[in-house]
Amino acid sequence: MKVEQIYQITNDITKEVLGETAVVNEDLSNIVDIGIQLTDQNNIDNYVRTLPDHIGKVVMVDRPYEGGAPSVMMDGWEYGSILEKVTYENLPEATENETWELTDGAVYEQDTFYKPEVSAKFFNKRTTFEIPMSFAYRQVKSAFDSVSQLNSFFSMIETAIRTSLTVKNEALVERTINNMISETLGDLSGNRAVNLLTLYNTRFSENLTADVAIYTPEFIRFAAFYIGLVSDRIAKISTLFNAGGKVRHTPKSRQHIVMLSEFAAAADTYLQADTWHNEYTKLPTAERVAYWQGSGLDFAFGSTSAIDVKNSSGATVNQDGILAVLFDRFALGVCNMNQRVTSHNNAKAEFYNNWYKVDAGYFNDLNENFVVFYVADQT
Repeated sequence: MKVEQIYQITNDITKEVLGETAVVNEDLSNIVDIGIQLTDQNNIDNYVRTLPDHIGKVVMVDRPYEGGAPSVMMDGWEYGSILEKVTYENLPEATENETWELTDGAVYEQDTFYKPEVSAKFFNKRTTFEIPMSFAYRQVKSAFDSVSQLNSFFSMIETAIRTSLTVKNEALVERTINNMISETLGDLSGNRAVNLLTLYNTRFSENLTADVAIYTPEFIRFAAFYIGLVSDRIAKISTLFNAGGKVRHTPKSRQHIVMLSEFAAAADTYLQADTWHNEYTKLPTAERVAYWQGSGLDFAFGSTSAIDVKNSSGATVNQDGILAVLFDRFALGVCNMNQRVTSHNNAKAEFYNNWYKVDAGYFNDLNENFVVFYVADQT
């Protein structure tokens, strides 16, 4: 089993998620203290100007972050490493039914062996990273007035660690989707990579541009229609909606839709607000993401709707205007997530270290249905 160390990329994508950097190319194959230093000259009294000011109240910034990544978590297992998916390859062909063509003296063959076309696909890759943190109680007790205050301090540290883990795990879930998007955008047939803007402009002889399309009610109405249409289409058996060209169908109960919140919110505001019969124009029920890869420095549409990745196939894909994805529940996922903490006490210096470890498997199955909807100006 190959295990990849991904601590560096988790640190990089955390910066993107937090809006500290622009959306940059990612290979998927600091907290700044603005407070005043205690030794600053402003922290002495105004009488003898030698006595340091005392802390009147301590407030711990202890705010857990629950995250909001799309729900693509799957189950785990204790032993073994490989995820195996077994599928029937192609639909069996029909042959002549001889029941209604009986001929006197004829022999009807019934001992031919018909081998089923079954294939197995294996996923055997894990990723791992850890967050180390040291804890020292004796050395920091003098900074606090009570056990409660001391415990609140360490609780704040623990919350920060858990928040960091949540941000990194959430971002990795998003990268699982982004990789599948990048693997799909190369489809030139338009079945799996759907440029809604081109379809709209062609059908209605318009010349909308991508930067205004999602704020145009007529376009949003068309987008809702077409996404719903594709949802119906992938429920029927077909080979057109997966990169492997396999015979697949995705019932409504197994369909998963994720939308860029800017697009979904625009539909709520510009379309639904003045519509009497909302059920005829509303977008399909979907999970929302504030961005696919990162917010950029200003949450501009060009950043929130973009991915810039080197995908698992080795191709570099840079595309903005991504509005939504519609996929089979088993087209991608995160499995065997294992979070744990190991500890070690240093008796000499009287502190102990905790290592917060995360292992997981992130997979894309290109043989399952996946459709990406985007807007891009024609060049």
